[in-house]
Amino acid sequence: MNVQTAPPAGAPGLLSQEAARSLADRVLSFAAGVDQARVNITSEWSGNTRFADASITTSGGITNTSVTVVVTIGKRRASSSTNVLDDAALKRTVELAATLAKLSPEDPELMPELGPQTYGTVSAFVDRTASLDPEMRSGAVNRAIEAATAAGKPAGQIFSAGFLEANARVVAVATSNGLFAYHRTTDADFSVTARTPDGTGSGWASGGARDWGRIDPASIGRIAAQKAVASRNPQPLDPGLYTAVLEPSAVNELVPLLSSAFNARTADEGRSAFSKPGGGTRIGEKVMDDRVTLSSDPADPALLGQPFDAEGLPLARTVWVENGVLTNLSYSRFWAQKQSKRPTGPSFAGGLTLAGGTKTTEEVIAGCERGILVTHFFYIRSLDTRTVLQTGLTRDGTFLIEGGKIVHALKNFRWNESPLLMLNRLEDIGRPVATAAGRMMPPLRIRDFNFASTSDAV
Repeated sequence: MNVQTAPPAGAPGLLSQEAARSLADRVLSFAAGVDQARVNITSEWSGNTRFADASITTSGGITNTSVTVVVTIGKRRASSSTNVLDDAALKRTVELAATLAKLSPEDPELMPELGPQTYGTVSAFVDRTASLDPEMRSGAVNRAIEAATAAGKPAGQIFSAGFLEANARVVAVATSNGLFAYHRTTDADFSVTARTPDGTGSGWASGGARDWGRIDPASIGRIAAQKAVASRNPQPLDPGLYTAVLEPSAVNELVPLLSSAFNARTADEGRSAFSKPGGGTRIGEKVMDDRVTLSSDPADPALLGQPFDAEGLPLARTVWVENGVLTNLSYSRFWAQKQSKRPTGPSFAGGLTLAGGTKTTEEVIAGCERGILVTHFFYIRSLDTRTVLQTGLTRDGTFLIEGGKIVHALKNFRWNESPLLMLNRLEDIGRPVATAAGRMMPPLRIRDFNFASTSDAV
């Protein structure tokens, strides 16, 4: 087990390790009559502030502890959940799970609950994130609004809106076979959208981290307003294949969509982008540009992910792609046993880093002779799971690049593109930066990005 004995500071109502263990033991005592049981506990606090037209519109918070009981009877398994924690409610929850298990069909792939495991300690809980109360959130919002207003003066009275959310969470897993795991974490996300008075310019910026101190509200407000001013009066450009420079936020919206492609079972069964024609997987083959390395590591100080999955399986550092070569796929416990492999837990569960370069976004832009700069994407939907093909829209700052410089704003596009295929068409890759808690993404310059049609939406 990992040792995090101190009760979480800042956020009210979160369970300490001792309290989580006591609650789990109480639930398991009510499940003594079944073959196996697992208890998943989530204790969480969340605070949020929304603002529009340069003033706060809502502020809210949630404190909740929920318990999910997974019951196994023979080869049958079912679960039930509650957030009422007295003995009577917990007994009813266990009884309901047992009743549902008896009604369920037998699961030929059912794996026994895990016994005691060893986990690394991941210090992902930051007090100042958990202490982000309404007054502090209000101050952060005001700093963003003031910066956006100042940066938007060339366009007149800038309109700014956004959302700030801070979360603190405790996750615990316990089984009737003796496993107990406990982890606590925090994260904060802040985004601002700015619009110009004439309605033609829109900009956006965001920041996310485990540690609220790493997020600069004024900088986010200023960048959003600057993009709004620069994106006024966008010009049309015929759709087609263009070099695209994707800012880290845009990369963060695409690359994690590769998660399902790394599932070992779908690859082994011929249903994945990483299935080899004629059978087998593409492990050991080059599947991306030589400069691409994709990895997950809950212990990485830049990621600080959860060190175990929902079953209590320890999560270790996994390099999915190294220098363009596919090195690992994700294995569930059942499929790992069937294939004589080590179980990994879900793809990207320990966070995600795309590494490969050292340049800033500005340097990646400077190397582009002619292309399109994308701030971020919107309304992304899957088109084809086999190729990981997606479709979506550009939004809040799309610009023409010529001679390594931003020339003018462009009208938005609908695009059709696969993050897997685009990582085979790299012209340049920059230095990864934090785009969200547990994510490190770089700017990318992609050859022949498919901007399929234009969109009049701002």
